[in-house]
Amino acid sequence: MLQRQQGSQPETQISADKTAWHSLSVEQVLDKLQASIHGLKQIEVNERQRQYGLNQLPEIKPRSAFLRFLSQFHNLFIYVLLFTAIVTLVLGHLVDSGVIFGVVIINALIGFIQEGKAEDALQAIRNMLSPQTSVLRDGKQIAVAAEQLVPGDIVALQSGDKVPADLRLFKCKNFRVQEAVLTGESLPVEKQIDPVAQNSELGDRLSMAYSGTLVSSGQATGLVIATGIDTEIGLISALVSKVETLVTPLLKQVAQFGLWLTSSILILATATFFFGHYYRGYDFTEMFMAAVGLAIAAIPEGLPAIMSITLAIGVQRMAKRHAIIRRLPAVETLGSVTVICSDKTGTLTCNEMTVTSVLTADSLYSVDGIGYNPHGNFQLEQQDITPDEYPVLGELARAALLCNDASLHEKHGNWLLHGDPTEGALLAMVLKAGLEIHLEQEKWPRTDVIPFESEHRFMATLHHDHSGHGFTYIKGAPERLLEMCTKQRNGSEDSLLNRHYWLEQMQLMAQKGQRLLAIAMKADANQQRNLTFADLETGLTLLGIVGMIDPPRGEAILAVQQCQAAGIAVKMITGDHADTAAAIGTQLGLCTQGEDVLSGHEIETLSDKELQQAVSKINIFARSSPEHKLRLVKAMQANGDIVAMTGDGVNDAPALKRADVGTAMGQKGTEAAKEAAEMVLADDNFASLAHAVMEGRTVYDNLKKAILFILPTNGGEALVIMAAIMMGRMLPITPVQILWVNMITAVTLALTLAFEPPEANVMLRPPRNAKEPLLTGRLIWRIVFVSLIIVTGTFGLFLWERLHGETIEHARTVAVNTLVMFEIFYLFNSRNIEGGIFNFEGIFGNRYALLAIVLLLIFQFAFTYLQVMQRLFGTVPINLGHWLLITLIAFSVLPLVELEKWVIRKLGKAD
Repeated sequence: MLQRQQGSQPETQISADKTAWHSLSVEQVLDKLQASIHGLKQIEVNERQRQYGLNQLPEIKPRSAFLRFLSQFHNLFIYVLLFTAIVTLVLGHLVDSGVIFGVVIINALIGFIQEGKAEDALQAIRNMLSPQTSVLRDGKQIAVAAEQLVPGDIVALQSGDKVPADLRLFKCKNFRVQEAVLTGESLPVEKQIDPVAQNSELGDRLSMAYSGTLVSSGQATGLVIATGIDTEIGLISALVSKVETLVTPLLKQVAQFGLWLTSSILILATATFFFGHYYRGYDFTEMFMAAVGLAIAAIPEGLPAIMSITLAIGVQRMAKRHAIIRRLPAVETLGSVTVICSDKTGTLTCNEMTVTSVLTADSLYSVDGIGYNPHGNFQLEQQDITPDEYPVLGELARAALLCNDASLHEKHGNWLLHGDPTEGALLAMVLKAGLEIHLEQEKWPRTDVIPFESEHRFMATLHHDHSGHGFTYIKGAPERLLEMCTKQRNGSEDSLLNRHYWLEQMQLMAQKGQRLLAIAMKADANQQRNLTFADLETGLTLLGIVGMIDPPRGEAILAVQQCQAAGIAVKMITGDHADTAAAIGTQLGLCTQGEDVLSGHEIETLSDKELQQAVSKINIFARSSPEHKLRLVKAMQANGDIVAMTGDGVNDAPALKRADVGTAMGQKGTEAAKEAAEMVLADDNFASLAHAVMEGRTVYDNLKKAILFILPTNGGEALVIMAAIMMGRMLPITPVQILWVNMITAVTLALTLAFEPPEANVMLRPPRNAKEPLLTGRLIWRIVFVSLIIVTGTFGLFLWERLHGETIEHARTVAVNTLVMFEIFYLFNSRNIEGGIFNFEGIFGNRYALLAIVLLLIFQFAFTYLQVMQRLFGTVPINLGHWLLITLIAFSVLPLVELEKWVIRKLGKAD
């Protein structure tokens, strides 16, 4: 694990690269590190600091803010808009050019602000190193800054400390470490000093304590075997820095769309120029300006702004559902997600241990409720029972309460634990059994205690009532207490211990992923005032065994079902044990009992191709390291999947960054996970991710609706100009009038489509194909069809007015207003791409659309009748008869498009 800095190396250099420290004895570690049990001398510390550097992670210089801002313009569609702005500036239309430049800059600013820096993930990981630590040097215990540690140092740890470097432990006393940030395991891990197998997974290396993890109880002393970049956290940091952030499907499609649109416009404008100049005999300059006008007509200036606003509205909607978006394109990517990879602890589960079963000598009771909230019932054979009617349950609950050092408190409706999660689960069970905690503690005060330690694997407490009657309660590892018990409690009486019964039932409980804890007692301690180990070696009565698990959230079960109905595969990737993961997966509906679970060790034996095949069939992955999680995400992406990944620990950061939509937990997640992710769940709830997927699909639908609305307008304008040139006519609409239409309809009508609510079937259809172009053949046909309707009506009315002797200004005023009225009626068609809109919801379901129509009509009346507008745009007043004719002609688009939808739906059913 240790890596050397470049430079001269002394002969005493330690060769520790890729050493399996957890499998070596303490003597071997000392020898390999050339260290002493009395600590390093200062001269050795200085030499090793020159070799290894400081115990901190290297900083990577981020891009400057200026370069990040410039990168927002690196998009072909933006180039087209900039070209358009320059052309309009050359034409002398300063206001229009300013509007287009403004749209481009606003779009860039939104992207600049919303996109998180990937290097922030590295900074968050660096901040996890402990600032101070206690170290033995020159035979003295001193406090030093954690960054001063070197391999070979001897560090002392106690409850509440953050582990400052990777340590090989050689002294432990009741030492437990919370390693969830590295392994995802919900419970603290009890450490030991004995070596473990060389091929042990990270979570099973009990002889090690890793940098960034938190000591939950006890004391320990260990040898520093890795610092800085060579620690497990350092390796994760290196992984994060190497992981490439993928381009979202939307950005790929926009790039393709921009290329297609640019090519089409240039070809069309060039062909029109040559046709008009060489075939129709237009003047060169006049024809050039007409071609420029055609290009302006074909370019949807407002589309990038509409896309950004649609995404931003999606962000606001998701925030209300507890999903905070950090990068705008991630909103749309959610709509194409095909696989959701979720960690277990805290996302699919509550991250609160819960007693779910109680085994006694004659029955197996189940306990409902979730977490530390004490609301729940005891059940026997699926029927609710009253624990008071079962003496053994009452005695077991009293033992769990009194032989306990934790406490539960209610605050704002939430139950908070102070102490060990296992003891917290027992207290919640006690309250469900109907016992009053403070009353029982006052009635049976504690006289003496033997605290839990790994050597004896149990905790014992001695109690006396106020009359002097005494007894002892013991809780601990079932296999240890079975050795100490000679009797078992049957109802209110004792009988000889049936060891075979208990072992058989314990095996069944363990297969369900439950963590087991035995509870026993010893009576007749009236004269006893002190506890000794000799008092407890034999003669105990076993009250029962409790089984506990970190249970799945109720809403997560429903959310998994919703995702599966939407064609999204849900997979669990956890650092926890395989049995526990399989049990939770079964309850969530991710797998059936007996289905394969792939462990981290098995992942390492598979080639990339074999792993690709495995991830398509298996839904549960256990004992997964950061490298395993990253490989799993890459394997799914190699299969063509769009992957959303949830996580809360440092160990999740590389996979979160690689995933198409990395999703961190807002409450219990580390800053490293949040900075690596595109989205943060404020409530740490998988159900919020399912809601976000629905919003993502809605956002993409609304983007398509906006595009499907804007492009026919541009197509109609371009065709009107082309038709006029082919027929040798004057242009029915001038370039400045085209810009007016494009600008005013984009900021009114098109914008309202961003507020469209989710369609009824949005979570009942499969994910869209991420490789599918933004414009499919069906949508292109719709654009062409509507463009032809618009050009026929608009150019037809223009010719009609000219044939009846009206001036060119009058005919153009009629043409512009006809074009706008076409858009007003077509807006209703666009509210549902395939479904009909001749219903109340279709007409009145979006109040923003109705308000925008009123606003647009006011703008158009000003455009037509205000003198200042007439001078700017070359318009003249028109009478009521013209308005009626315009409305009648423009209304035709509404039934024609609905008829087209109906025909396509029928053809689709026939297929």
